[in-house]
Amino acid sequence: MNKDVVLKQTIINLSKLSDRRLKQVSDFVEFLLQKKEDRELLNDIQKNATESETFNFLKEDEELYNDDDLSEKF
Repeated sequence: MNKDVVLKQTIINLSKLSDRRLKQVSDFVEFLLQKKEDRELLNDIQKNATESETFNFLKEDEELYNDDDLSEKF
């Protein structure tokens, strides 16, 4: 089924529901949309954090100490 057919059938079914049930369906649809929006926001945040160069200075740190600097070796 394509989207138009599903939408038409859904509208027909929704028109048969009581006001109380219709409100429940509406609340559920809002929940699904919010969940989708949250997922997209999280994906954008992860993408920005991955592409950001904010922490690149940590990768470029030179080694300040080596094994010769240790007073005791375990």
